Amino acid sequence: MAKRRLNKQQQFRIKKVQEERATRAARKEKKVQEQADAGELGPEQEGLVIAHYGQQLDVEALEGELAGQVVRCFVRANIDSLVTGDTVVWRPGKNETGVIVARSERRNLLQRPDNFGALKPVAANIDHIILVIAPEPEPHDNLIDRYLVASEITDIPAVILLNKTDLITDPNRESIDALLGRYQALGYEVVRTSAAESGDKPSPEVEALVKDQTSVFVGQSGVGKSSIIQTLMPDEAIRVGAVSESTGKGIHTTTTAKLFHLPLGGELIDSPGIREFGLWHMTPQEIEYGFREIREVIGTCKFRNCRHMGDPGCAIDKAADAGKISPQRLKSFHRILQDMSEQQSRGLKLD
Repeated sequence: MAKRRLNKQQQFRIKKVQEERATRAARKEKKVQEQADAGELGPEQEGLVIAHYGQQLDVEALEGELAGQVVRCFVRANIDSLVTGDTVVWRPGKNETGVIVARSERRNLLQRPDNFGALKPVAANIDHIILVIAPEPEPHDNLIDRYLVASEITDIPAVILLNKTDLITDPNRESIDALLGRYQALGYEVVRTSAAESGDKPSPEVEALVKDQTSVFVGQSGVGKSSIIQTLMPDEAIRVGAVSESTGKGIHTTTTAKLFHLPLGGELIDSPGIREFGLWHMTPQEIEYGFREIREVIGTCKFRNCRHMGDPGCAIDKAADAGKISPQRLKSFHRILQDMSEQQSRGLKLD
């Protein structure tokens, strides 16, 4: 994803929008301060951001008389960008509204680059990422590895969930078993399930994954993420993305990040912004770290400026020759490095 070059008209429009937002923020800040000075704001208390709507957020009160209720809140101008999953300190105001006055420390933060190259925070305080794959569309190491690299870099554990096991056949069984075996050998948890076979209820395998955890489901379109989520929250109006019969590709349906409390215990954050990760913004060193088996040989190449793309004395190639890195993972590593380099080059040329 290369940075886009903006023409003068686009630059002017963006500048104008930013100025208007700054003006609105200043007015809100003044109003908030007036309420505080007049004693119209209640005491500070802890809350949880469960949804984000532009300049306003839905905050669930975690203590006090309003515990369990959801309040639409404004944000003080001096607070960094907030995302679903953040815990905050807020003060209740008039007409069932409130003001967020501080953000609590995060355990982790999931980000992705936007269309203009800036990193955009998506969700916070996640216990694990559940990477959903399926026999159809056919899973590939390269796509899986991109999600896993993002998981490793953000220090959020990842679980690989094979959905639609009812679609496993004699022709595809061997390749799927081999693919999953490669990740199990690296220490990744691999779970198999079928949303179709479990009907309207979540499968025991999925229940065990999400119970008492804050989870995020990711994966390419058409693997059944929405169907699984629907079994976990039957009362929520989450539309299921259909798979095109002609292309085999799914369609995105969720439009805003939101945190849901699961009936069986635990929370789920659903957002279109975390279904695909762009890795172009990462350094080669971060990509190396994102591969568990490659991480072990970082810094042991013959030359300090080794690019790990077939360079002489490369410790990664040596480890692959010794069977410590699978050919599929090595190929995936090289492709991610190459794609990232090409995208960064295009971005630099456009700047």
